[in-house]
Amino acid sequence: MTDHDQDLLDAVGLTDESSSTAPDGARRRRSDRRTERVIRKRRRRRQAIITTLVLAVLAGGVLLIGREAVTEIRAAKPASTAVTDYPGPGEAEVIITIPEGSTGIQIGEILQQNDVVASVEGFVKAFDANAHSGSIQPGTYTLRTKMSAAQAVAGLLDPASKSDHTLTIPEGFTKAQVRERLKTVGHFTEADIDAAFADAQGIGLPATANGDVEGWLAPRTYDLQENATAKDVISTMVSTTVKHLQETGTSEADYQSILIKASIIERETNRAEYYQQVARVIENRLADTAGETKGLLQMDSTVLYGLGRSGGIPSEAETKDSNNPYNTYAHTGLPPTPIGSPSKEAIAAAKHPAEGSWLYFVTVDLTTGETLFASTAAEHETNVQKLKTYCDTHQEQCTGPANPTSAP
Repeated sequence: MTDHDQDLLDAVGLTDESSSTAPDGARRRRSDRRTERVIRKRRRRRQAIITTLVLAVLAGGVLLIGREAVTEIRAAKPASTAVTDYPGPGEAEVIITIPEGSTGIQIGEILQQNDVVASVEGFVKAFDANAHSGSIQPGTYTLRTKMSAAQAVAGLLDPASKSDHTLTIPEGFTKAQVRERLKTVGHFTEADIDAAFADAQGIGLPATANGDVEGWLAPRTYDLQENATAKDVISTMVSTTVKHLQETGTSEADYQSILIKASIIERETNRAEYYQQVARVIENRLADTAGETKGLLQMDSTVLYGLGRSGGIPSEAETKDSNNPYNTYAHTGLPPTPIGSPSKEAIAAAKHPAEGSWLYFVTVDLTTGETLFASTAAEHETNVQKLKTYCDTHQEQCTGPANPTSAP
């Protein structure tokens, strides 16, 4: 027995004196067994204590390392001080363009890049908070740098922010009227406009137009992007018309004739509900070479175009003037060119006329656009009397700049 083992026996009171009554051999064997059990038990305790201490040290080390790592990360990444919104109302003017199909986040990114808003997050929050934000349209706007997000959203919803960057061409406008609008609204020079009109290839004008842009300048509101040229805008007008023709299934060979018919339809009535009926009258008259109309369209709108006017009713003398190539009272068939820029709806009507036997129509109320159709001259004369009654009390509309009215 070692001294250490004896110390263990003494610690639990297992000394030779505690078993003095047993025979020496028996006492020794029992004492040895007890000693072995105590030693094993003490070893297990000691190992458990050592294991616990090791785990505690390791855990403490991991915790310390973790805290140091977090401290280093926090030190390396200071708390953000970025501004998420400007107080407004803004500083210098800036022109920005919102592309078609942009989301709120994409708009916010464009505005942040131009320093209109402080952050995309701030703009998106203001965008979501405005019930009308879904009405924001693509296009070019004048805003200010360093606007509050809410003010930026309001600016995009304000038509005034866009007014300097849009050009509206109404239905039926002639190329002369479009030229004037390009000058006064688009601020393009007359020389640049005329040069673009003459550059058929450059503006994508189809060969069937014979180099004349009349009728090809599609009516709509155009976005005038910064640095856009007259040629850029006019090219867009022409390509829009081509697109409308293609959408109706019109072949390129028929582009010009469909535009001529559509332009007459556009100028003869201001109510789209009559477009297809007017289209049918045109077709029936062109085919009626041996009948009542002898192939004459007899449209006031074409006569007035040839005279350089846009409204009213031509006089009897004017309808007999054969020197006017657009006088469809004197010349059979279609006029030489379109007489204005037709809408998409008028183009569709020219391509797909209504079914009917009408050869005549007359707009009997130039204020409301009410139009009556007839298949015979006698029936038509009754309708014309209604127009005369209207003109007796509305002379300004009948002789002034009102829209063209009838096909006698």
